[in-house]
Amino acid sequence: MTETTRRTLDARGLGALRAGFTGRLVTAEHADYDRRRAVWNGAIDRRPRLIARCADPADVIRTIAFARDQDLEIAVRSGGHSFPGLSVVDDGVVVDLSMMKDVTVDTRARTVRVQAGVLLGELDRATQQHGMAVPTGAVSHTGVAGLTLGGGIGWLMRKYGLTIDRLRAVDLVTADGRRLVASRSRNAELFWGLRGGGGNFGVVTSFTFDLRPVGPTVLSGLVLWPLEEAEVVARAYRAWCAGQPDDLTSALLFRHAPDADDIPEEVRGRPVVGVIGCWSGPIGAGERAWARIRAHGTPLVDLTQPRAFVDHQSMLDGSYPHGIWVHTRACNVAELSDGVIATAVEHVGRMQSPRSSVIAWQLGGAVARPGPDAGAFGGRDAGFVFNITGITAGAEGFAHERAWVRRFGDALAAHETGVYVNFLMEEGDDRVRAAYGSATHRRLRALKRVHDPDNVFHLNQNIAPSE
Repeated sequence: MTETTRRTLDARGLGALRAGFTGRLVTAEHADYDRRRAVWNGAIDRRPRLIARCADPADVIRTIAFARDQDLEIAVRSGGHSFPGLSVVDDGVVVDLSMMKDVTVDTRARTVRVQAGVLLGELDRATQQHGMAVPTGAVSHTGVAGLTLGGGIGWLMRKYGLTIDRLRAVDLVTADGRRLVASRSRNAELFWGLRGGGGNFGVVTSFTFDLRPVGPTVLSGLVLWPLEEAEVVARAYRAWCAGQPDDLTSALLFRHAPDADDIPEEVRGRPVVGVIGCWSGPIGAGERAWARIRAHGTPLVDLTQPRAFVDHQSMLDGSYPHGIWVHTRACNVAELSDGVIATAVEHVGRMQSPRSSVIAWQLGGAVARPGPDAGAFGGRDAGFVFNITGITAGAEGFAHERAWVRRFGDALAAHETGVYVNFLMEEGDDRVRAAYGSATHRRLRALKRVHDPDNVFHLNQNIAPSE
């Protein structure tokens, strides 16, 4: 396909779209085209014909109709954090929701209505003004929409559940241009599927969440030891975290110590094993809970201290900036068994990039106690979610880190019980099924046949309407 073909749009159709469009249409001729087509993962370099920066649901409806009329593929973008870059498409149309930024907090009802272009940090800042929060993710420039639709694991999950566990309703535009509200009382089966089933059923334009009391100060923990102590630290962490209450969400971390102001200069760049976490209960109780792991061995760094919740939420932002090249593999495991620890220790020393990392999130708590209609998310019974992430600043060294990720993932597969859908690359139907399990996948497929039988929304972890 030639560059000219890529950049040519039907003038009449585009003119009709432009006539009623209240947002902004960006084509390849625009000065900010390259900026608008870029996504978080810098390894993704795709050139859409049109980026439709929607201002409201009506813009979304018009854009979908235009793309279908022109027989163009549709990608949907909110925060643009999709690991495989599925929020941008070559030669197609991007439904860009990033202009839709309204956040409305109802303190009496203890709810928040969030438009689909809002980022986690923007949501946190709005809700923390009232001492409340929605359990979301761990990098504040992630989009609320994609995180939520895949489930939403993060620093409050053991206390308050996944992001979808606090979801009350969504506003959705379907492939045929209908606007629907989905909740437990309206379009209940669709609401079930949207809680974990990703962007398969339409374009969500807003979410309504229940709020829970958080902070504004939490006990924010980060302790680092030399990587040479990885096995001993991992075993100590396993014993420690098993007895912790739901106020603590924590993870085991392997990486090179970051080049950050609060890391001693002699430690920066050194391979380390760490424990990172957030205690969202009373600070005194949190300090007692953290004491045992902080006292283990002789840490290189101990940054555990009370922090504003919004600051804890952005602690990892510097490690995952926009434009880094990323490749990942994910794996749910039942426990940090001796075999899992041995596999991790064997492979973590082979990462070369100072940006690469492995994080094993502890689940359990509220995640494992769903209600009777908990949504389509799979893996609630997992003990830990591994995210093995190869990261470089650019193309240099990326092939090595990608190969390292794949070898590590293959080795850990012997212990796998499932996979978190938001951590998948483009890995095929079998891996998507593994994220849900057979029964849930069949139910999602039936729902897809109702709401998107033509599979218009297939640039996602796709639930095809038929085999």
